[in-house]
Amino acid sequence: MAEFATLHDAIADLLPDGSTVAMEGFTHLIPFAAGHEVIRQGKRDLTLVRMTPDVVYDQLIGMGCAGKLIFSWGGNPGVGSLHRFRDAVENGYPSPLALEEHSHAAMAARYTAGASGLPFAVLRGYQGSELMGRTTVAPIKSPFSDEELAAVPALKPDVTIIHAQQADARGNIGMWGITGVQKEAVLAAGVSIVTVEEIVEKLEPRSPNWVPLPAWAVSAVVLAPGGSHPSYAMGYSTRDNAFYKAWDTISRDRDQFLDWMTEHVLESSA
Repeated sequence: MAEFATLHDAIADLLPDGSTVAMEGFTHLIPFAAGHEVIRQGKRDLTLVRMTPDVVYDQLIGMGCAGKLIFSWGGNPGVGSLHRFRDAVENGYPSPLALEEHSHAAMAARYTAGASGLPFAVLRGYQGSELMGRTTVAPIKSPFSDEELAAVPALKPDVTIIHAQQADARGNIGMWGITGVQKEAVLAAGVSIVTVEEIVEKLEPRSPNWVPLPAWAVSAVVLAPGGSHPSYAMGYSTRDNAFYKAWDTISRDRDQFLDWMTEHVLESSA
């Protein structure tokens, strides 16, 4: 059942070093505040999972938090490369980074399998791709026909962290807009941390794609207004496009990156 906590306590208590952690959010509701707290606490040897790792994962990788990345696409959306990610892969700086790459469809299927308590997911894909011999995928024959499909193992993170718009006083979560695989990632995880813009007395559906998460699926709720910046939370904030453009310059140089992180993350409180 969900408990209300500070961001510091939620990360300290629920995310030990060496964890497999998913921080999901697609285009908006990206849990930057939580990622920054992970960095401040100096977490190490994390296996980071995310369908589309962007700036927050660039920051985590550049600060030495990650030992492995499981993903399907990585980049600074609309701008270009993730330079701290590239430095880790190409030069092992600040530490080597192991990669496990999948397609978007496979990552979504893996989360769904994990949320459903299944050991693997089956999909059409990978055939004729070099990924078949480079990642965790295996051919499987349909028991109902001769069709050969691809099987991918379920994703079951130790910890999932998401940002949402609202929680009620009992710890139920409401989110809307582009919700990606947040629901599946929470349901697949051993424990989950949800940062929210606002705590309300009662949740009310806000749009046709409003997604509720019950309190029993959430380990900790953290009030963190603006916790998705520089991404956005629909109905609460807008995307800081200028920051994403500036990040390309900030992150290219190791010293400049560290100076920025020191000023804006390490010396800043949650």
